[in-house]
Amino acid sequence: MFKPALYEPLLIKNLFDLTHTQAAPLLEGLDYPWEALPLINDFIIKLGKTLSSDEYELRGENVWVAKSAKVFDSVYIDGPAIIGPETEVRHGAFIRGKALVGRHCVVGNSVELKNVILFDNVQTPHYNYVGDSILGYKSHMGAGSITSNVKSDKTLVAIDTGKGRIQTGLKKMGAVLGDCVEIGCNTVLNPGSIVGRHTNVYPLSMVRGVVPPDSIFKREGETVKKR
Repeated sequence: MFKPALYEPLLIKNLFDLTHTQAAPLLEGLDYPWEALPLINDFIIKLGKTLSSDEYELRGENVWVAKSAKVFDSVYIDGPAIIGPETEVRHGAFIRGKALVGRHCVVGNSVELKNVILFDNVQTPHYNYVGDSILGYKSHMGAGSITSNVKSDKTLVAIDTGKGRIQTGLKKMGAVLGDCVEIGCNTVLNPGSIVGRHTNVYPLSMVRGVVPPDSIFKREGETVKKR
C-alpha cells in the first residue's frame, strides 16, 4: 500500500537548502512543500513586521522592499509581499500579493507572481507566470515558461509520483522546483509538477508529475540521469 508520508523524494528537506530563504521558519515545520501554500499570506505579514527599518522600507500596506533592491517605476506590487536585498524587479512586473522574494533574485519584464516563495538567487527574467509555487535556490525559468496552477476540470490537485498519487487538498497549486533547477524556454509546468534538485528541463516541454533530481527531462516519457 502506498504511504504518502513516507515518500522521501518530495519532502522539503530533500528539495531545498533552507539556509537560502527567509521562509525557513515556515518550511521547517512542514513535510511537503505544497503544505506551505495556504500559509504564505500570514507568514509574510508576520515576518514583515520583524524586518529592520535599516534594511527594508514599507512601500504600501504590507509591502516591504529592501533598500538595496532595484524596483523599476512601472512595477506593480500588491501586499503582502517582501522583496529581498539586491533583487531586481524589472519593467512591467506584476506582483499580485502573497509573494516572498529572496535576495539576489530577478523578476523580469512582464513577469507575474502570485502566492509564491522564491528562494535566494532565483531568476524569472522574461515573460513568466509563477503562481501558487515554490522555486528553490538558484532555480531559473527560461523565457516564456509558466506554471499552470488550476486543473482544467477544476478538481483538487494530486501529485502523481509514478508509484501512487498524493492528494494535496488544494484547488490551486502550480509547481515546486528544487534547488538549481533549469527550466527551458516556453515550458509549461502543469498543476502539481515537482522537479528535483539539479535537474534540467528541455525547452518547449510539458511537465506533469514528479521529475527526479540530477536528471534531464527531454520530453514526456524520456528522462535521463545526468552523467
